[in-house]
Amino acid sequence: MRTGRLATVLGLGAFVLVVLVPFWWIASMSFKTYEQIQFAQSIYVPRPFTWENYTGLWLGTRFPLWLRNSAIIAGANTLASLLFGCLGAYALARLRFPGRALIARGLVVSYLVPPALLFIPLYRVLAELGATNSLAALFLSYPTFTVPFCTWLLIGFFKALPIELEEAALVDGATRLQALWRVLLPLAAPGIVAAAIFAFTLSWNEFLYALVFIQDERTLTVPVGLNLLIYGDVFHWGELMAASVITTVPVVTLYMFIHRWMVEGLAAGSVKG
Repeated sequence: MRTGRLATVLGLGAFVLVVLVPFWWIASMSFKTYEQIQFAQSIYVPRPFTWENYTGLWLGTRFPLWLRNSAIIAGANTLASLLFGCLGAYALARLRFPGRALIARGLVVSYLVPPALLFIPLYRVLAELGATNSLAALFLSYPTFTVPFCTWLLIGFFKALPIELEEAALVDGATRLQALWRVLLPLAAPGIVAAAIFAFTLSWNEFLYALVFIQDERTLTVPVGLNLLIYGDVFHWGELMAASVITTVPVVTLYMFIHRWMVEGLAAGSVKG
């Protein structure tokens, strides 16, 4: 019994050190003055407490514009990923057609391909379409890594739903799309939420494609725009930490509210996939 309690305490202590302490450090630095950061004063708690990093970031840089761009791209890509992911997962889980198993395996393989190998051909395609240096470039390129994952995750979840429910809807005169929309999607809500969160997080944090495809400072997303706060070997740590807090808090809050659905959706997808 004591061994179990000791293991629990050690596990919680390791969790605090590895996960929570870095968050506390970032938040603490975001409320420090330039002198406190440079000369390592008030290491654990900022004294005096200041908002100058947040006001400087919001009023002195284009961070609000970068934040808007990230929100637009992440939101639009999440909706597109869910649309194509749900339709593709339903087809692969319910319909019978030649090559179905091969396509399902291909989804996993395509998701495992490193983005660093894809940005060159993607750039060529976007250049031919005239879509580079705009948010359209990110909207067209981000589904290459979010749609395969969402589809793969939702395949297992659709397989876990009883097929009798769909058959009953078809017998009552519903089409396949109506059965999908009115019967299966409400029951698949945990899996859809899990896929949406992962698609949103991947789009929100993506750096490489946004760095390569966009050069206009007004069209940058947050991960790339923060590079502009680094001038040579001069790091504006206060503003960088303030930006980290602003971009992290919404995602963490979202995870806290829907973590139960996420765990349920991931568990169903992993067992039945």
